[in-house]
Amino acid sequence: MKSGMELANFQVCDRDLDAATLAHYQAAATIAVDTETMGLIPQRDRLCLVQLCDPGGFTTAIRIARGQKTAPNLQMLMAAPDTVKIFHFARFDLAQLRSALGIETQPIFCTKIASKLARTYTSSHGLKALVQELAGVELDKSQQSSDWGNAENLSVEQLSYAANDVRYLIDLRTKLIGMLEREERWELAQQCFTCLPTLVALDLRQYGDVFAH
Repeated sequence: MKSGMELANFQVCDRDLDAATLAHYQAAATIAVDTETMGLIPQRDRLCLVQLCDPGGFTTAIRIARGQKTAPNLQMLMAAPDTVKIFHFARFDLAQLRSALGIETQPIFCTKIASKLARTYTSSHGLKALVQELAGVELDKSQQSSDWGNAENLSVEQLSYAANDVRYLIDLRTKLIGMLEREERWELAQQCFTCLPTLVALDLRQYGDVFAH
């Protein structure tokens, strides 16, 4: 099944979450999170969009303005200790949130790390491959390299792409935890997630692999 262009149960916010939307997400035990940026280097490439999705499929895209330094309600949500934040390749998104908005995120689940620990029968751990295998959906990634800086005029195709990047993460987490527990790797995964903020701090200071010989 291919992911479509449907944008039901979806909203766009400017600069931050409003109070009602914040309260809605704070009530969830898990939320999926993703970011869209102008490139892959946080010190150079600005954060443009932050996407959120709850277990009911309610999705929000927050447009981040050029030069914006804070988003207090989003920061409050990312720090909420009772809500697990689910990312795919959390290391990148956490760095963007910290570098652009000073946001520290906990607790964390990363579907890419979980996939690498659980799905050792494959080398394909990208979101498209993961969603294809575990959710039976073929993601359209054609907008992956598009211009996210023009946030006021994002196309329907871009918004659909952004929504789909978070729409399946909660289900993937459930299935990956099942695999990790089955293979007795769940505790190891949790230890990896706990280390992520330290790795992000090293990345933002532009250290290389400090664990190398």
